Amino acid sequence: MEKIAGKIVTHEKEFLGTIEFDESTGLVTQVKEGIDPSARVFSDDCVIFPGFGDIHIHAREDVSGKHTYKEDFLSASAAAINGGVIHVADMPNNPVPPIDDESYSAKQALTKRAPIHITLYAGIGPHTKPLTKKVPYKVFMGPSIGELFFHDNPSLEEVIKHYHGQDVSFHCEDPEILIANKDQPTHEQRRPNEAETVATDFALYLIEKYNLKGKLCHYSTKDGLSKIVAAKKRGVKVTCEVTPTHLMFDTEMLTETNHKWFQMNPPLRGREDREAMVKGILDGHIDYLATDHAPHSIEEKQKGTSGISQLDTYGLFVTYMILKLNIPMTLIAKICSKNPGEFVAPYLPKQFGKGVGIINEGYAANFSILNLKKPVEFKKSMIKSKSGWSPFEGFQFPGSIEAVYYLGKEIHAK
Repeated sequence: MEKIAGKIVTHEKEFLGTIEFDESTGLVTQVKEGIDPSARVFSDDCVIFPGFGDIHIHAREDVSGKHTYKEDFLSASAAAINGGVIHVADMPNNPVPPIDDESYSAKQALTKRAPIHITLYAGIGPHTKPLTKKVPYKVFMGPSIGELFFHDNPSLEEVIKHYHGQDVSFHCEDPEILIANKDQPTHEQRRPNEAETVATDFALYLIEKYNLKGKLCHYSTKDGLSKIVAAKKRGVKVTCEVTPTHLMFDTEMLTETNHKWFQMNPPLRGREDREAMVKGILDGHIDYLATDHAPHSIEEKQKGTSGISQLDTYGLFVTYMILKLNIPMTLIAKICSKNPGEFVAPYLPKQFGKGVGIINEGYAANFSILNLKKPVEFKKSMIKSKSGWSPFEGFQFPGSIEAVYYLGKEIHAK
């Protein structure tokens, strides 16, 4: 049996304790209050969280291999571990999208070589139908990267009605508003707030009408968030994500020099929206911190491709949330560990025992351990993603990653 000890934080409480786990099974055998001196004891500067999960990334690998120059399951796993993340969920907008049993299984086979667990979303597009096995789904309401999207709401509803009761995540941007604004001078004006808020109304309508387990991805607008809060209050089964970039940056910091690096869908919003996302976490309305890690080459970014590479900095950003945004650590454990763990729970293999994202007997011995007293400047040389760039290059984070455990073993990014 192995043991680690120190300050432990779960979604319920903070305490000094010891975790015992079996390296052979990878599962926790005992959690107890107090420091066992025979354990590996982490200093007072450190915090032991249940392993972080990022349930929205683009690892780029599929059977075509066309986009593996951007990223693949091995490099995405290295970036995740580098960021203190021990499981990820990968989006389906690939050259060969996983949209049926055969294409999903073929892509899933490619994940087997990854050193961490990768959950795959299946795509919903024109004329698709649910798979025969239980999987999470993703729908792009408007044009994004790839061809897996809808041009109007009636055609989307015509397909969604086949997915009654399924787990469906929505990229909320109204296609008609995007088309109407396509000639605006800036990326942010071409994808205005209204595109997200109008799409949110329709997504909530679909979630409620077809009894979906709905999730709204990379949320960014204050007005839209109020719609989500109201829907939750009336019992709609909906959750939402926020990205690090929408919590830290807004349009006021955009310059001619950095504009292309911060181009993403949805785009950066104004300060009021950014502050509303932070408040949304504090008020318990936002359910997940998810990066929407979208690795593109430096050359592609310079040409104006949308998407931000940020899986490498997940855990470092968590230290910023704790120390600069004053987000309670139990709330961090909820949106970075417990909730992502619950999201992937139906799709985990048996080796994860009772599941991930919780520190308790029978759960996977997955831990993300942060040092809150050891600042680090994030440098280009620290990036493990194939993209080779980060919006956080040169940024001084107030803390660092001390150790990462996956199924009872300490792991390092390769």
